[in-house]
Amino acid sequence: MWLRGRPWLPVLVQGCFNVRRLIAASTWGGCRGPMAETSSTGAEAAAGLKTPAQQNGDVSGDASGELLSGSPEPVGPGVEPAREDGKPTQASEEQAPVAASGSGKRKKRRDATRERVVPPPKKRRAGVSFGDEHFAETSYYFEGGLRKVRPYYFDFRTYCKGRWVGHSLLHVFSTEFRAQPLAYYEAAVRAGRLHLNEEPVQDLNIVLKDNDFLRNRVHRHEPPVTAEPVRLLAENEDVVVVDKPSSIPVHPCGRFRHNTVIFILGKEHQLKELHPLHRLDRLTSGVLMFAKTAAVSERIHEQVRDRQLEKEYVCRVEGEFPTEEVTCKEPILVVSYKVGVCRVDTRGKPCETVFQRLSYNGHSSVVRCQPLTGRTHQIRVHLQFLGHPILNDPIYNSVAWGPSRGRGGHIPKTDEELLRDLVAEHQAKQSLDVLDLCEGDLSPGLIDSTAPSSELGKDHLEELAASAQKMDGVVDAAPQDLDTVALAPGKAAETDFVNQEIDPLCAECRLVRQDPLPQDLVMFLHALRYKGPEFEYFSPMPAWAQDDWQED
Repeated sequence: MWLRGRPWLPVLVQGCFNVRRLIAASTWGGCRGPMAETSSTGAEAAAGLKTPAQQNGDVSGDASGELLSGSPEPVGPGVEPAREDGKPTQASEEQAPVAASGSGKRKKRRDATRERVVPPPKKRRAGVSFGDEHFAETSYYFEGGLRKVRPYYFDFRTYCKGRWVGHSLLHVFSTEFRAQPLAYYEAAVRAGRLHLNEEPVQDLNIVLKDNDFLRNRVHRHEPPVTAEPVRLLAENEDVVVVDKPSSIPVHPCGRFRHNTVIFILGKEHQLKELHPLHRLDRLTSGVLMFAKTAAVSERIHEQVRDRQLEKEYVCRVEGEFPTEEVTCKEPILVVSYKVGVCRVDTRGKPCETVFQRLSYNGHSSVVRCQPLTGRTHQIRVHLQFLGHPILNDPIYNSVAWGPSRGRGGHIPKTDEELLRDLVAEHQAKQSLDVLDLCEGDLSPGLIDSTAPSSELGKDHLEELAASAQKMDGVVDAAPQDLDTVALAPGKAAETDFVNQEIDPLCAECRLVRQDPLPQDLVMFLHALRYKGPEFEYFSPMPAWAQDDWQED
């Protein structure tokens, strides 16, 4: 077979090796889990922020719902799709070397030298990676107008990054996974939670080799989201269209996994293997489309590339917006991918948004927005520049931007100062989730010293390691639905070990967090209409966009 005049085999072989490392990596993340890959660069370094190389989130998505992009890259079981909040993922900088020659079978250990032999990489299943086994990891419960996820155990997995080769696990943890003290990882080793090539790690001084496969079991807590249901607007043999509530991510990213539209549709509507056709930011509500097959996804994305798709949003902004149509063409620059902050800057990418006021109630205006380009946070940044930020935008209507709150592009501080001030504001409000951050992503200088500490001393961690090891043994042997386990009368003392909601080594289990109010999870930006050559879908106008709506 020939591909455009060239033999296909070399192309295929090279492609396989290039793709293998891209689809294998998965974030081990701070609050996303005790192991979070971090590398500080640019503004993040100055702001004391770590930048996770995260395959657990999304790629080139539009954090305000204005960017259209492809469905997640094909990944294998346990590897999650790309990020959905406008923050790009990073793969290992090194290209995967050619696998060992031969049949690919595992080599025998050489007893004379006791050299550790690395097995060849496992084949990954192409396609959407979430199925019933993932949906059964835990369950929802509803409380105070919030959808909550019961804490659960989860295995973060990754192949050895090129820069780790030749370094010990101890070195990697101390330089890149600093969300937890080394004492935690030592306790995790004793509890049998760290695995290298599916063998329990016995010593953190073990030196990593290329193709090493690491697995880390963590106790995972997800932030609550609104209890509003994900309503189906339309469904046919090609697409599923839903009305996404505010606060729910489209698919797994950061600390969110089960509290995502993809998982809710799978668990509650038995809709699986869906391909997102566009992205909406977690705080944005409205029309969200999924293709049922890869062929349909490609067909609609071809229409996107040809600019045949019309998008219409509605928002409520500060003050009296002009009555005439307003077009903003200011270029937008990404200040920080990690924090998800952009601003108008001549060095940014060209953008264009058309605005038209729909109503004014004496304090705020309802505005129709038509983005003609798809930059990250485009609608929100352009409204800030015009001096009419979204009424309750937690980023672009923040005092951190200065007295004018970014109007006209006037920001009387450096990017580093802006990031610090934004983080400090939301840390004080215990709302770092708005920035898709948690305390583990911050340097010690940015952590509130008055906040209660969740760290335990090394001696206490050693005591808990034995309990964690016993718990892990029970969890491994237990059925997936641990809520239905019936214990024998003599096993009452082991109830806590079977209950996934409590873990001796989990710092999050020792924290008491205040739940957000449901109204605090809503931002007044809504995807009202999506139209293509073959379809047009509407979402109902939200209550806050009604003419007679008044602020509390």
